[in-house]
Amino acid sequence: MFEYFPGNYVWNLSVLITLQNGGTIGEVDEACRPIREAAAGGVDAGTEQFFAAWSAVADRLVALAQEDEERGWTLSAGEKYRRAALYLLNAERMQSVHKPDRLAHYQRAIDLQHRGMRLARDPVEIVEVPYEGATLPAYFMKARNPDGTVVDGRAPCVVQWNGFDSFKEHMLGSLFPHELARRGVSTLMVDQPGTGGALRLSQLPATVESERYGAACVDYLLPRGDVDPQRIGVVGWSLGGYYAPRAAAFEKRFALCVSWGANHRWGETQRRRLQREGENPVPHYWDHALWVWGQDSMDDFEKLWDRITLDGVVEQITVPYLITHGANDRQIPVADAHRSYEQATASPKRELKIFTEHEGGVEHVNSDDQPNAARFTADWVAETFGTTTA
Repeated sequence: MFEYFPGNYVWNLSVLITLQNGGTIGEVDEACRPIREAAAGGVDAGTEQFFAAWSAVADRLVALAQEDEERGWTLSAGEKYRRAALYLLNAERMQSVHKPDRLAHYQRAIDLQHRGMRLARDPVEIVEVPYEGATLPAYFMKARNPDGTVVDGRAPCVVQWNGFDSFKEHMLGSLFPHELARRGVSTLMVDQPGTGGALRLSQLPATVESERYGAACVDYLLPRGDVDPQRIGVVGWSLGGYYAPRAAAFEKRFALCVSWGANHRWGETQRRRLQREGENPVPHYWDHALWVWGQDSMDDFEKLWDRITLDGVVEQITVPYLITHGANDRQIPVADAHRSYEQATASPKRELKIFTEHEGGVEHVNSDDQPNAARFTADWVAETFGTTTA
């Protein structure tokens, strides 16, 4: 794993996420170099400096993008706006939930993201999924033919969900939807409850019963004339490795499922984390967790943990099921991946893929070498749906 900040797993993970999602090495270095000393202070210390340094790079890019726009260079402007948004989002996710201007920074990042997408002419629709009186922000990318043209008619589609603290923009930046599109599969990237805009803009916390918003996603896709209703799958990474199989088990309209990083007993993992005060996936971890799950206290939160499990759940998955995991995942034990595979006995096509040093991608959600895992998963989905993997 590339360690820009030796010994600071949390900050290094942010650097890797940024680079995997379209950040440039020069701009990331520009943001990180002034805060190297601050990184040695621990996972929570220095997050304000982190935000200031990354925001400064974003501000510079916005100014350059505006100059491009004035000259009519909209494609170049769009690329700069998107990178500015990426840096702001990755800085925002590191901040305390009590940061007073956090929502304003998030909204600015999304505005820049959408402006960049439009100017760069990205082949992506900005959509909203109706859900229990609110909406879930989402992006839709259409399947492509081998010659690069959009599929005319109905194509299979994958619904993709976030983890504990990621955004639909990370999904888009990971290029996984692009790889699916090249293989004839569309993607609906969703900020589900507890993540992204669903949490920040609509105050929708996470729920144990992911089949609720799974049903909403399928309901959104069915009336579209470009989605095959018999070939809708669900993919979730990180904590989405719990959400996706839970949904596939109880929302029977899903035709396949992928746990991109198994999360079989997330609640038990939290119990162990609290006991040992181990590595945090983000700073201010417990405050963030309470916010994500809509809990007022740790006592209330702990009462949820025994319910956030796939024991007794994956046994009810009756569609093809892929589980991937990094061999050196420091957040979720690899034993979770084996447990999910061993219990998913009703799946007609189950597969477990542990990424080793040989393939690359041994860290959490393959964050140290994500493209290999993304293409492996895209090939598996295409093979299962019967589209091209060539």
